Parts: sequence; structure tokens; C-alpha cells
Amino acid sequence: MKLPIIRGIIDRRILVNFRVDPEILAGVLPAPFRPKLHQGHGIAGICLIRLRGVRPRFMPGLLGIGSENAAHRIAVEWDEGDRIAEGVFIQRRDSSSWLNVLTGGRIFPGIHHHARFTVHESETDYQITLKSDDGHTDLSVAAQVADRLPRGSIFGSLEEASAFFEAGSLGYSPAMKAMRYDGMELRCRQWNVEPLTVSAVRSSYFDNPSIFKPGSIEFDCALLMRKIDHEWHSRSDICCPAENTREPALQSA
Repeated sequence: MKLPIIRGIIDRRILVNFRVDPEILAGVLPAPFRPKLHQGHGIAGICLIRLRGVRPRFMPGLLGIGSENAAHRIAVEWDEGDRIAEGVFIQRRDSSSWLNVLTGGRIFPGIHHHARFTVHESETDYQITLKSDDGHTDLSVAAQVADRLPRGSIFGSLEEASAFFEAGSLGYSPAMKAMRYDGMELRCRQWNVEPLTVSAVRSSYFDNPSIFKPGSIEFDCALLMRKIDHEWHSRSDICCPAENTREPALQSA
């Protein structure tokens, strides 16, 4: 699936991150992906991103579109020949844009599900909720701009956290064809993150005890990005090895 380079502005991106028992994540990830660890923990989370001016790079910004989007994702690594590659595996994508839903997995990499977003925000406070039309995704986040990461985070500094998530710019998600995963790389022209204090977070996926048993997942930290010029580059898809046909544990959040 080869597309022209897509350009736009990340108007707002919130990354809500959890530290997770690596064995639990290994059980929900399809081959060839495995959890990427930090301080012995797996990392999973929710990406809430508002895009604007999104269009093929050769088109003027005035012709671009905007949308609210959410992704449930897991930091992963996998083998590529004699090297270890890293990125994120995206279990589920939800979007306010019907265009994303209609083209995702067909023209644009990554299947998208339609959802209704409710957003209340200021320069310092963010409240976002969404419910997907198919009933699989139900989440809410309330957060405020902070001056440091929360006490108890496994990241020793904002710089350490920033470097970890910047390295996860390559994302793979289930394709229309079984056992294949569409690839998309996010390239930011600048990378600036701010810490957030999360006062409330709820996710129908991460709160599901049949997937994440009690005690296996804990909130770690949240980060904010604003007004970031960026591009999306499609990448070759990945096919699950023939000898291992394990599907993702759940493709809907």
C-alpha cells in the first residue's frame, strides 16, 4: 500500500501511558511483535490526536482536512534480518472522520472505526471522551498541564520519556487481509513534549479484566504535544510468519 507523503499539523496530541506486565502484553500481541521493555515493564497507552490541514504534500494547506483520532497502542520491537526494529503496535484506531473510516485499510494504511468525540479544552486543561459507533471503544481522559512527570513514573526525566516515545514513530496495525499489518511512519519536523497530570482516565480496553488482570497494568505518565508540523509515510506491511498464525487477542478496544 504505497501512498503519497501526507502532510499536516498535529494540533494537539495526548499520550496517556501505562506500565504493563510484559507477559500480559506478550499474550495480546501477534507475531512477529514482542513488548519493548523499559525498566523491566512493558508500555501501552492511548494516543488522542487532533489533526488539521492533512493532505498530500504537494497540495496547499487550505485543501487539508481535520479530524479527532484515538489509538490504543503498545510499544513493540521485532526482528528485521540481523537487527531489532522498534515502534508501536496499534490494536485499534477510532476517528471522527468518515473519510478516514472509508479509506483506512483500503487506500490509507490502518483500519479506522467511526467514533463520536466530545472535547473541552483550554491552554492548560483537557477533557476528552469518545464512544465508537460499534460500541467497542468507550474512553475518557481529564488532564492538566504540569511541570514534571508524576512521582512513581518509570521514566527518570521528561527527556527520558520523550526519547522513548519519539523512537516509536513507526506504527503497525491490523490490515484488511488477515495476518497482515499495515505500516505507517510519523515524521515530526520538531519534537516537543510537555508533561500532563491526569486526574481521571478510563478505557474500555485497558480496563477490561479479561485481558489485563488486576494488578497487571498501572497508569505511569502522560505527555502533550501541540502545533507540530508533521508528515505520514507509508511503510511496507508485515506478514505474520506462516508457522505462527496467532491473531491479536483483541482488535477492538
